Amino acid sequence: MSETLSLVVSGMTCASCVGRVERAIAKVPGVTKVAVNLATESATITTEQLLDAETVATAVRDAGYEAHEKKAEEPVVPDHAGVALGFDFDTWLALAITTPLVVLTMLPMAVPWIHERFGFVMHFFMGTGGLALALPVQLVAGRRFYVQAFAEVRHRALGMSTLVALGSSAAFLYSAAVIALPSLFPEGTAHTYFEASTSIVTLVLVGKSLEARARGRTAAALTKLVALRPKTAHVVRDGAERDVPLAEVVVGDSVVVRPGETLPVDGLVIGGESLVDESSITGEPMPQVKREGDKLFAGTQNSQGALTFRATLVGEDTTLGQVIRLVENAQSEKSEAQVMADRVAQIFVPIILSVSLLTVIVWLAIGPSPTVSHALVAGVSVLVAACPCAMGLATPAALMVTTGRAAELGVLLRKTTALDVLARADVVMLDKTGTVTRGKPEVIEEQFLGERTSWDWVRNVTASVEAKSEHPVGRAVLAHARAQSSYATFEATAFEAELGGGVRATVEGDVVLVGTAKYLASQGVDTKAFEAHVGAMEHAGQTPVLVAVNGLPRASFAVADTPKPEAKEALVVLHELGIETVMATGDVEASAREIARRVGFSRVFAAQSPADKAARVKELRASGRIVAFVGDGVNDAAALASADVGVAMGTGSDIAVEAGDVVLMRGDLFALVDAVRLARETRRVVKQNFFWAYAYNAALVPLAAGALYPWLRIMLSPMLAATAMAASSLFVLGNSLRLRKFARYER
Repeated sequence: MSETLSLVVSGMTCASCVGRVERAIAKVPGVTKVAVNLATESATITTEQLLDAETVATAVRDAGYEAHEKKAEEPVVPDHAGVALGFDFDTWLALAITTPLVVLTMLPMAVPWIHERFGFVMHFFMGTGGLALALPVQLVAGRRFYVQAFAEVRHRALGMSTLVALGSSAAFLYSAAVIALPSLFPEGTAHTYFEASTSIVTLVLVGKSLEARARGRTAAALTKLVALRPKTAHVVRDGAERDVPLAEVVVGDSVVVRPGETLPVDGLVIGGESLVDESSITGEPMPQVKREGDKLFAGTQNSQGALTFRATLVGEDTTLGQVIRLVENAQSEKSEAQVMADRVAQIFVPIILSVSLLTVIVWLAIGPSPTVSHALVAGVSVLVAACPCAMGLATPAALMVTTGRAAELGVLLRKTTALDVLARADVVMLDKTGTVTRGKPEVIEEQFLGERTSWDWVRNVTASVEAKSEHPVGRAVLAHARAQSSYATFEATAFEAELGGGVRATVEGDVVLVGTAKYLASQGVDTKAFEAHVGAMEHAGQTPVLVAVNGLPRASFAVADTPKPEAKEALVVLHELGIETVMATGDVEASAREIARRVGFSRVFAAQSPADKAARVKELRASGRIVAFVGDGVNDAAALASADVGVAMGTGSDIAVEAGDVVLMRGDLFALVDAVRLARETRRVVKQNFFWAYAYNAALVPLAAGALYPWLRIMLSPMLAATAMAASSLFVLGNSLRLRKFARYER
């Protein structure tokens, strides 16, 4: 039997670190699967046997990172996530030393009059003073790079830390040797580069701190979701209400929530009536009326009135818990582009080390005097300029920002790999009921026979009879009557119902019949007066509900599942995005075509079984189309799984949600529009990130190697190389953070 372990992992700074931790854990005997999450600083490990968490943590420490087993009370997101971060001690130490060292050694060289007056200060800090200042930067502030570089070499997985350690050490050791043994160096080569060695460490540390701040911002949405859960709940036990910790609430408990409080768990209302703000789950700003039998979700806000409900889902099984898990998992998964980036990073470092060595050899062989100094500067600059951090960040930075922003928009990414597919989708197939339509029958038209003065009475009498019925169509008539200003109730007695036919009751001495034409005819009613109405309704795919009072035809109601208000406009936008829209439904032909006509589908498949829907999806894929399927019911699960990307309505069944790759918690089709637009924008940003990451390296490595020196006498110093390398990482992060400003489609 498999077992799952959770570790807290600290010290990771980029995608290369994530890959190194994953590889270290994967080598532990018994581990079958591992997912490391940079945003939450955690690792989830699946094992095929009982495995001690400390054994896995030791493997992580051997790889150069800190790790311990995650305790139940530890937060899902690290405490620093989502807040502006300050620099740590190492970064402040490096900045405090490097800034004056660079100023005191470089400024006199750039400004002649300063050199004339303070040249002795410059020479001191280029000598023993520089050695004294640079030493704590190398050994204290930069120690993490040596620890990680040693682990990289030992695990034969060279990465950025190896480059930083080699680059800064080469500049420092060369400079220290110049001071200690100047006679060993040829004339003109005894130069020190303490400002370069400290700048490499400092700039990388500053870059890492800024990257950590960016990661904290991308985890803000996850932090907000976690904060939605209250710490306690009011539970009724043994006839008394008591406050208990959230972890102690169990399924079946009766829970009380007062006005202004947050719901602790999911449940069904068993008492009271109130308005509940569900925007945290669905993204909808309007509060929802909750009465007996209605669903409630953890993390939503009770606006007014007390509610008592029976807990149905608790802990991580609640809708909010599932949302948090979805966001976590989405941030852990890697897209195809990210996997490719990891592979490139693994072979990139050995190539750069070879280029650096070749650079040194070439400069020593044909370089100008002082050749040793030039060769060292060129070799070190190549090592520093080529750090592959920007490449490793290109995809995860964008995906992490997108995951958080999507969650804020009510779009949950179960698989970030679905983003790339959704961005390329050229046809969207949608289920009808609950996806395109509201999912419940409504009265869309009413017609009366007889005097106008009796119309309100007929409607209210019909509603009073249907109040005794549990049929969805009857409930639609009742809801329609309640929405009228003239609504009034009557006592209905002698209620009788015929399955599939209609109902009969007595209201204040009048016999009222409500149902189909066949049912009314069986009760002796002449239904000829209804024929025109019934024919028109059936042609439009509507369900006719006929009413007779004391044997006389009095009214007809057209009942149908109506399109969602935004459906037509959302499809127009999808068409503008170049996406064909197709509807697949199990409903009858007439009803399906009427909805398709009103909403604007290009094609419609009616009377489709679950297997038929999946078959339609496969047919489209076989023709070369990239298909997204959108559904909300159990009968959509097969089609969701068969599509290139499955999009589930969060307001639908749990099975549909589990089968989907993307979940639309807002429940409206403009959430689909936003998901497609965000997917396309993310794909564009990832491409930009890769381009600029490779462009930086393609430009900087030859420049660092001294390619321009023969013509322009220009060389890239190690300090400038470190600045350029850090700039490439920050550019990728800055470009990715633009996705946080992605806005909903403005209708």
